[in-house]
Amino acid sequence: MTEDQENDAARRHREKMEKRKAVQDAEVASKTIARKGLLMVHTGPGKGKSTAAFGLALRALGHGWKVGVVQFGKGAWRSGERDMLEKLGEVSWHTLGEGFTWETQDRARDEAAARRAWEKACELMEDPEIRLLVLDELNISLRYEHLPLEEVLARFAARRDGLHVVVTGRNAKPELIAAADLVTEMALVKHHFSAGVKGQEGIEF
Repeated sequence: MTEDQENDAARRHREKMEKRKAVQDAEVASKTIARKGLLMVHTGPGKGKSTAAFGLALRALGHGWKVGVVQFGKGAWRSGERDMLEKLGEVSWHTLGEGFTWETQDRARDEAAARRAWEKACELMEDPEIRLLVLDELNISLRYEHLPLEEVLARFAARRDGLHVVVTGRNAKPELIAAADLVTEMALVKHHFSAGVKGQEGIEF
């Protein structure tokens, strides 16, 4: 490529980026809401829903926020993310599930555990110091009707200004998706479990 060709390529790239910047600047300028407590949903069959929520918690802690976590479906085992997040900052962590539904095999116990977890979630929503609340696997409790969907949606709608809530779990209810500000669906392309690889420390927990 000659010097003239290089200069021409650089000029065209600069012009293209100038146009792109103008579009981006106009898009940003069109947004008029400076701050809003968001209802976020991580769903879908792919791996990473809770992981993404805990990454968000890490970001929040980096800004000095207090974070609440309530785990609905998972058992009381210690996880790497819990140990690390609690070391890094102010985290109010509550694992109130009794394991997966196929492990308990007792609907009454599942409903009672979901109710305890939801009551703790409501308590944390009232705590003015908490700015981000992670409700891990709440979607599973809603899917199996361990909690009334209408009650959960009404409580989310009435939450205090500035509180961000992230809900994780497969099969999010359409009504929750409609109410949410941000919905991310994790797609399953390939998973090592199908090749016979068990859940591993540092990867799954």
